[in-house]
Amino acid sequence: MFALQYAEFGPPSVLSVQEMPEPHAGPGEVRIRVVAAGVSPVDAALRSGTTPTAARVKLPHIPGVDAAGVVDEVGSGVVGTALGDEVFGAVDVARLGGASAEFAVLRFWAAKPEAMTWDEAGGAGTGIETATRALDRLGVKAVHDGRSLLVNGAAGGVGSLAVQLAVARGARVIGTTRPGNEAFVAGLGAEPLAYGTGLAGRAGPVDLALDVAGNGCLPELIALTGAPGKVLTLADFSGPGLGVALSMGRLDGEPSGEHGLAVAAELARQGRFRVPIQAVCVLEKASEAHELVEAKGPRRGKIVLRLR
Repeated sequence: MFALQYAEFGPPSVLSVQEMPEPHAGPGEVRIRVVAAGVSPVDAALRSGTTPTAARVKLPHIPGVDAAGVVDEVGSGVVGTALGDEVFGAVDVARLGGASAEFAVLRFWAAKPEAMTWDEAGGAGTGIETATRALDRLGVKAVHDGRSLLVNGAAGGVGSLAVQLAVARGARVIGTTRPGNEAFVAGLGAEPLAYGTGLAGRAGPVDLALDVAGNGCLPELIALTGAPGKVLTLADFSGPGLGVALSMGRLDGEPSGEHGLAVAAELARQGRFRVPIQAVCVLEKASEAHELVEAKGPRRGKIVLRLR
């Protein structure tokens, strides 16, 4: 099969499209013919070799964990999914990749609704899982309780999804963002608020806070909510030292939020959920996609590779 891969760690230029062995669905898995695959900051960090997790990568490596496509192989024990179904989801996170290829094996998935484009579906899987897991852990329950939540980094790939899922659960959401992104964040259903100091004074009392950006504002979020136990970070490793939980997901054995895929798909059918897309690149331009992921500056959703 054709696949994006790198045989050495380094800059985006180490990426190339090569022939690689086909994977096959194991028990509880499906294989898809990939139409679109997401590109995340984690993919770029692994490719660069700068993260400790890169020590677990076996070269040559196919990057990517999110994908959408058409089921062409069904593993034992799978029910409710058949050959030819259009689905979206993610590979087994322990494999650290495998999605940016002609075929990919998904560990969790949901039916792709017509309201969700292939590009949206291709970049959605782990972002929805991560956002759902975070909201569950924070106690933003799937009932209309009206509690307030501040999402720090509301315009990014995960933050933009967390905002919408929290709004769907009935929360009042405040979203911090860079200047110029205010209308975008408001369109997601949040009250936009500029990054910067003085959050506690500018946002007013907030029940809970989710840090997606990892930009060093945890002390402000603690002051804003009144207690470190009301704050969860996905990106700031100083959190535990401040009493703030750091959520690292399935690799750390946390309960999964993969059930959120079906919820998001239903919300998309209702017109209440979308996956914002910042850029779409063809597979042969994957280095450009990785450059975009690594670039400093405003983010507005997901970066996606289109394979078909």
